[in-house]
Amino acid sequence: MQQRELGQGLVVSALGLGCMGMSEFYGVGDDAESTATIHEALDSGVNFLDTADMYGPFTNERLVGAAIAGRRDEVVLATKFGNERGADGAFLGVNGRPEYVRRACDASLARLGVDVIDLYYQHRVDRTVPIEETWGAMKSLVEDGKVRFLGISEASSATIERAHAVHPVCALQSEYSLWTRDPEDGVLATCRRLGIGFVAYSPIGRGFLSDQAAELGDGEKDFRAGHPRFSGEARENNLRLVEPLHELARAKGVTVAQLAIAWVLAQGEDVVPIPGTKRRRWLRENIAAADIEFSAEELAALAAAIPRGAVAGDRYPERSMGTLDA
Repeated sequence: MQQRELGQGLVVSALGLGCMGMSEFYGVGDDAESTATIHEALDSGVNFLDTADMYGPFTNERLVGAAIAGRRDEVVLATKFGNERGADGAFLGVNGRPEYVRRACDASLARLGVDVIDLYYQHRVDRTVPIEETWGAMKSLVEDGKVRFLGISEASSATIERAHAVHPVCALQSEYSLWTRDPEDGVLATCRRLGIGFVAYSPIGRGFLSDQAAELGDGEKDFRAGHPRFSGEARENNLRLVEPLHELARAKGVTVAQLAIAWVLAQGEDVVPIPGTKRRRWLRENIAAADIEFSAEELAALAAAIPRGAVAGDRYPERSMGTLDA
């Protein structure tokens, strides 16, 4: 597995592993298989693991922490705070208050069973708290040795600039794929100007850019059932939209998911996709995507296959769209 450098010299595997779906949102979990998936990822050189306190809630950090016990030195560990949830799973809103930042970090360290978090993200921007106050508290975590690098997720260029002025931003994590090109509207350029790495979540479009697209959203506890892009007329539109990808994948001798991941990898050496999976089968398929190379003509064909703005439906349900920093 090749490596890539995010901001401030943090080196990670070119492909990371998103762990969210192991505990919530993408159907029923299987802790034994998820643990085996994490172990196989590490054995394969995928050392960049991504979790958050709100996944589960709280159970995903415990799962990841238990899986890496005894292998801590092999892992670049990323987690997040800011999407506050109750013990009963209730969503309590976005919280960027300084006192909460410190409390959330201590709780994550305990659940993960580690002394330091490699990359600590602000998961969502709290618009009721000046970003300088939130990042002042995050900076103190670095000074206290609890965190090595700081990141932010789904933030606008203006917010990134303000956060970076308080403490260098190592990475921005935002959704980026063939069917979500929003970062190209300025955020990606801002990151490059400031020397900030870009971590792309959902590079397979929550599974829609795969050979299994027609089956998604039907399983138990699968949040995609109520997702705008997976529902009603939008779903039918989007299924037609990705048909050319199936043809391009067959011509290349790869799967659609591999094609989608490889496209994200091809967007720059500062871009690191973190496809999520809880099964070793899909992990192996994802890892193989790192070896795919494209000609300029193939990249152009991929970009043209799903024109920007052609995807129907918002990225998130309406209740969640308001948490994105615009």
